[in-house]
Amino acid sequence: MLATALAQQGVEILTASDPETGLDIIHNRHPHIVLTDLVMPRMSGLEVLERTVEFDPSIEVILMTAHYSTESAVEAIKKGASDYLNKPVSITALRERIGRLVDDVRKRQRTMQLEDEMLATAEFEGIVGHSPLMWDLFSKVRRVAPHYRAILITGQTGTGKDLIARALHALSPANSGRYVVLNCSAVVETLFESELFGHVKGSFTGATTDKAGLFEHAHGGTLFLDEIGDMPLATQAKLLRVLQNQEVQRVGSLTAKKVDVRVIAATNHDLRQAIVEKRFREDLYYRLSMVEIHVPSLAERKEDLPLLERHFITRFATQYGKQIRGLTHRAQILLSLHAWPGNVRELENVIGHACMMTMGEMIDVPDLPAYLHSKGESAEAAAASAPNSAPVEPGVGTLEEQERLLIIRALEAAGGNQSQAARLLRIGRDALRYKLKKHNL
Repeated sequence: MLATALAQQGVEILTASDPETGLDIIHNRHPHIVLTDLVMPRMSGLEVLERTVEFDPSIEVILMTAHYSTESAVEAIKKGASDYLNKPVSITALRERIGRLVDDVRKRQRTMQLEDEMLATAEFEGIVGHSPLMWDLFSKVRRVAPHYRAILITGQTGTGKDLIARALHALSPANSGRYVVLNCSAVVETLFESELFGHVKGSFTGATTDKAGLFEHAHGGTLFLDEIGDMPLATQAKLLRVLQNQEVQRVGSLTAKKVDVRVIAATNHDLRQAIVEKRFREDLYYRLSMVEIHVPSLAERKEDLPLLERHFITRFATQYGKQIRGLTHRAQILLSLHAWPGNVRELENVIGHACMMTMGEMIDVPDLPAYLHSKGESAEAAAASAPNSAPVEPGVGTLEEQERLLIIRALEAAGGNQSQAARLLRIGRDALRYKLKKHNL
């Protein structure tokens, strides 16, 4: 009767006459809305609610009962129910309630389509962003790329300074030349000059052959000096001469050689403070910072967070061969409240971890790294609503071994019942059977 009363174009209605069959439908068909009675044989509506929320918290669950009480209604809402209706249910009121939920679902679907379209237009040379700060950054990169000879990129660790450097090279007249990278914090001080400028045979112990430096190697292209704040003072003086004269002199050589190289330097240090502390040359700083580009932190452009999440989910879902539709609402809230001290690199790490760990189509709070949901009252509430299946123990073998351990525990908890184990794992029965065969269980 309800299926007939709620029928409308573009909506598929699935029915079940017992809770077990209903949960199988939820796991296999992934509906947007679930309508369930409260009192049923073998399983209560609250248990159906709990298992549905475990499987996918984005599913809207409505409970109906002839045994209404304020206490049970409050408990249902706290456990994630969208509504709690008293029987006999008014068909008109139910149609209106379901109609609003269907409209909400369609809006969410349209929002996801718009996010996909926005993601396609918000990507600049591999960098994702549509906030005013990022549009300003992209505009500056476009303007200076054709003209710079030396440029300084500043910003916190993990903001994507290397991506900006690659964009500058790609949009410059030197884009057909080499793009050469040197991480200044990873080079031994005694080898710095040899790495940058090269050396001649016999110029020092171990110099058994002539060797071209990175400046000669990057001739006609771009040299990216990452973490330039860690460059020794003596090397800074020689770098300044190269930038001024566009010529290098190999260690041990008496002659200089002309080079045509664009130099991009990047740092997460405050170089002005380093100048005060005599750790960085003031003349080199002004030579590099004729054009300075600052890359904003993720905390400064939180409006880009949903786009970046979608970008990384798409990438890692493809990499891991998984069907992942997105993040649950509570997972999105948790990520939006995080300060992101590690910036975009930290977000990439978090989404990569979550895509690896999730066994469903939606990334939920328990799939995120432990440090994100192990602090604060909101995290405790999220943990309280996490699945009953045993967590993966840190440091226990490979991902394959952890997956096998999870399946064994779920089967033990379900007393060998495959349908029940699949629900605990939040996967379909067919997926469980495949994994049983894969792990020879």
